[in-house]
Amino acid sequence: MNNPDQINALRFLSIDGVQRANSGHPGMPMGMAEIATALWKEHLNHNPSNPHWFNRDRFVLSNGHGSMLLYSLLHLTGYDISIDDLKNFRQLKSKTPGHPEFDLDLGIETTTGPLGQGIANAVGMAISEKMLAAEFNTSNLNPIDHYTYTFLGDGCLMEGISHEACSFAGTHQLGKLICFYDQNGISIDGEIENWFTDDTVKRFDSYGWQTISVDGHDVDAISSAIELAKEESAMPTMIFCKTTIGFGSPNKSGTSDAHGSPLGDEEILKTREALGWIHQPFDIPGSIYESWNAVSDGQSKNNEWDSIMASLKEENLAKYNELSRRISGDLPEDFEKKYNDFLQHCDTENASMATRKASQVCLDFFVKEMPELVGGSADLTPSNNTFSKSSTTFSNENPTGNHINYGVREFGMSAIMNGMVLHGGIKPYGATFLVFTDYARNAIRLSALMGIPNIFVYTHDSIALGEDGPTHQPVEHMVTLRSTPNLNNWRPADLVETAVAWENAVTSTNTPTCLIFSRQNTSPITRNANQISDIKKGGYFIRESAEAQITLMASGSELQMMLDAADALNEEGIVSNVVSMPCLDIFLASSDEYQSSIVKKDLPILVAELAHPNSWYKLLNKTDKVLGIETFGESAPANILLDHFGFTTPNVIKMAKSLLDE
Repeated sequence: MNNPDQINALRFLSIDGVQRANSGHPGMPMGMAEIATALWKEHLNHNPSNPHWFNRDRFVLSNGHGSMLLYSLLHLTGYDISIDDLKNFRQLKSKTPGHPEFDLDLGIETTTGPLGQGIANAVGMAISEKMLAAEFNTSNLNPIDHYTYTFLGDGCLMEGISHEACSFAGTHQLGKLICFYDQNGISIDGEIENWFTDDTVKRFDSYGWQTISVDGHDVDAISSAIELAKEESAMPTMIFCKTTIGFGSPNKSGTSDAHGSPLGDEEILKTREALGWIHQPFDIPGSIYESWNAVSDGQSKNNEWDSIMASLKEENLAKYNELSRRISGDLPEDFEKKYNDFLQHCDTENASMATRKASQVCLDFFVKEMPELVGGSADLTPSNNTFSKSSTTFSNENPTGNHINYGVREFGMSAIMNGMVLHGGIKPYGATFLVFTDYARNAIRLSALMGIPNIFVYTHDSIALGEDGPTHQPVEHMVTLRSTPNLNNWRPADLVETAVAWENAVTSTNTPTCLIFSRQNTSPITRNANQISDIKKGGYFIRESAEAQITLMASGSELQMMLDAADALNEEGIVSNVVSMPCLDIFLASSDEYQSSIVKKDLPILVAELAHPNSWYKLLNKTDKVLGIETFGESAPANILLDHFGFTTPNVIKMAKSLLDE
């Protein structure tokens, strides 16, 4: 299997792509070419003519700086990446950006580059495979039966998220997860022995992984290691591949010079000579294309799966229909009607409660009606209220469980959830405190960048959580989340708005959602049918009058305070419009006509939110005011803190009058 021309085709497409762009990372593709050859030619089940084939093996390039290796593999095996696309590496709007960006039509399973997140995505994919296999496979038919393969490097294992995800994978015995560690000992700063001396084999042994060490330049040895990995069903496998970065480069191999810069024309000529590659840049002989092409074999494997699905349809129509629905991402039958009935129930039964409790009420409905919903929490389940009446705990003994205890792993949880969504068939939601989005931030960002409908649940939304103090009290977090493109952030005021927020999250197709809930009780708000319908627009009138002199606006628990202030002002002859803004992101994406109908620029506006005020100024005139928080919180009971920071009805009345006097 050690065909030098096949292997060197990968090397030189990568070398030449980086050189043409005058930017990129040639060293990893040069060093991992044999590993890629062993996996993609001998083991990876995929179909270039149908990249969406559901039972394909998943391949994740966690060390995404080596993206030219992936693009070269996709090109050679028959995906919709042409030689011109390789020549267009790292150029504006090309199919081949500097790091892989999720595009399943091209065969790219996830966006990678921020190191460590790819392996966490892969763990999520393996979890989804395990859950779906447990639910849909039968004694004689396995419609869900595939592996998740991952390439990763030293940098991935230095990042703390790799510990979060890999420890979790070992605990849950994800035997269908097979990873390849490119052990080249080099990162940007040079030889890693000065800063990374972990015994990584012992590390993964302690996680409960199978560990195999091989020469990363021996294709046959790598292929044999993959066979061993497949035979181990109870443990994920890490294959430690000793490689030389920039393999074949006479002057730069084994050094950081090969890591993140083009080799240069002179060194490329010498590398061609050293490896016996006689072809010009981007010139691949037809025989090599023929040897790499995976279209026929991939379609054959796809056809075999189609036959399995046909047999499942014949033997168990209900299971076939449900799996087909889950694969397509369609909502369950009659879901809309059942949801509307539930929303009406929420309106009728609306009562004073914290919105984290309202969320649990909603989950009792949504989890029951949507079996694809899989919940979880980063060791805060009783506080986040993510365990519904229909939830059971996911474990090795119960792989069909639909609630995951992630442990204290906010970042790992979020990136694992991204992988679960990307796999398909599962719709995860995972929770922690809002303040701990700081830990999870980059996975939230990648979810938004990929446009995948993940659901992040955040409770304890403000200083009103009280005595835990400023370390646990979010202030700037709403601004950070709202400034993230393609992310909807809901902060509902009561049970009805919470139900609408959850429905928006579970029906989203290309935007992730943050659901932000309170620890403090909120008051039930009275609405008519039109107002309930308008909640989904992100912002709407709770009260509107042609005689209004001022607009009072709020999200979350502060809405009742604004209504109380409006009542008091009315007694003094001052009429107010009151606006609820549960999702500023959706409101700002609405038409100018709708926005101007709610935010009337000819009226002064006072906004109240228990957060930093910067989110709101794009809506306001310079003279308008925001009652917010621009310092860290304090440790004290919630009622003391609300008074201390001015979140009282009398203070709102005072601020409203001052606006009217200006």
